[in-house]
Amino acid sequence: MELDDTDRAILRILQRNARTPFSEIARQIDMSSATVHDRVSRMEEAGVIEGYHARVEPKAVGLGISALVGLRVEQGREQDTLERLTDIEGVQQVHLTTGEWDVMMRVYAEDADGLRELMFERIARMDGFARSQTMVILGTTYESDELPV
Repeated sequence: MELDDTDRAILRILQRNARTPFSEIARQIDMSSATVHDRVSRMEEAGVIEGYHARVEPKAVGLGISALVGLRVEQGREQDTLERLTDIEGVQQVHLTTGEWDVMMRVYAEDADGLRELMFERIARMDGFARSQTMVILGTTYESDELPV
């Protein structure tokens, strides 16, 4: 799908707040609500917009610790490992990568004991696991889901 400047303006608004009413988007870009609705529907159908999500504060739901994990897996086991990792509670992001680590993940746990259990009891026991490095996140200065459209 080819995006024009109007589509991009709509996407910028929705990325900041997916609950923005079509009437407000229309007002901001000087267009009718019906036209905004049609454009959003077209972008949804084309897969440009994949869904709408509530951003939840991890600490507010009892997830007090997060970490980045580099994972090395046995050669030829990458795809199988990626699929199994997505089924583990606490694993938030899984990325196949180049460089020192085959896989990079972002994980969440209640506390240090929960992180240890996640790493040693669930991830390290997986078939194909070779080694890992866990880097606890002490604080986050910037995080955004907005893409530059």
